Amino acid sequence: MLKILKISDVLGLKVFTDAGDYFGEIEEANLMDNKVDGWRIKISRDSALLAYLGGARGLIVPHQFIKAIGDVVIISKNAVPVKEELKEDLEI
Repeated sequence: MLKILKISDVLGLKVFTDAGDYFGEIEEANLMDNKVDGWRIKISRDSALLAYLGGARGLIVPHQFIKAIGDVVIISKNAVPVKEELKEDLEI
C-alpha cells in the first residue's frame, strides 16, 4: 500500500545516497504547479561528501533523483556533483 506523506513530515529527515553515504537533512521543498520539483538539502558537518562539495552549505536536488522516502530519504549518487579529478579517482 502506498503511504502518502505531507511535506511537513519529510522536512528534517536524514538524507543518504544510494551508496550509503550520509549527506544531510531535508530543509525545504521546491514546488512548481502544485508538485514537488526539488528538495533543498542542508549538508551536515558529519557528511562524508562534505570534502567533495567544497564550502557549499546546501544543495538543491531535483525530485527525479529521489529514490525513496520513508524513515530516511535515499538519493541517487548521481545527484551529488563531484569534481572531475575526484570522478577519475573514483573510477579506478
